[in-house]
Amino acid sequence: MTINPCIWWIERLTMLLLCALLSGSLCAQTGAGTSRIDPSAKTASPGSQAEASAAKPHDDSFVIGNDDVLAINVWKEPDISRSIPVRSDGKISLPLVGEVQAAGLTPLRLEKDIASKLKNYISEPEVTVMVQQVNSQKFNILGQVVRPGSYGIANSPTVLDAIALAGGFRDFAKQKSLYVLRQSPTGESRLPFNYKDVSQGKNMSQNVKLQPGDTIIVP
Repeated sequence: MTINPCIWWIERLTMLLLCALLSGSLCAQTGAGTSRIDPSAKTASPGSQAEASAAKPHDDSFVIGNDDVLAINVWKEPDISRSIPVRSDGKISLPLVGEVQAAGLTPLRLEKDIASKLKNYISEPEVTVMVQQVNSQKFNILGQVVRPGSYGIANSPTVLDAIALAGGFRDFAKQKSLYVLRQSPTGESRLPFNYKDVSQGKNMSQNVKLQPGDTIIVP
């Protein structure tokens, strides 16, 4: 059977038009999908991020002590802002402010004291105090260890950590009879520590995290 050339061309053109229409419809749908913006999605601007950061409460719980390192920032005053350690007399010294008592205060209280002194020189000073290094809080380890003494309590050391910091045991240490002396509002408590058990994975609850003022006794 012979196919009429005119009919063949008409069918060919019809197929091409249908393909073109389908392609155009798919592109339109894709473009609409990619251009749709979720009204609930918001991009945080630098201003909103700064406000969120400023909204965080300043520390009013930690008590600053001697040898702690403080980061003091006075807004738009780089000559005053600095990182500074608390001296052995409990004070720090800043430009314009002079000497300020820091030990015994919380960072929030120290912020207010510095801001109060700066009001003589700066209109509405904004002061932030953060503790960069905690060197004032210590624990003690005494007795049959290589290096007895006081050590900083940064990074929440355990009794095992303390023994390692002190260089380990001396030859005649009673490794099953260690204990931690801990002061509390109700008095002094004694926490037993059996090194032999703990080092073998037993009685791991004895490997407590140390608190400021704890004293480890190694008989």
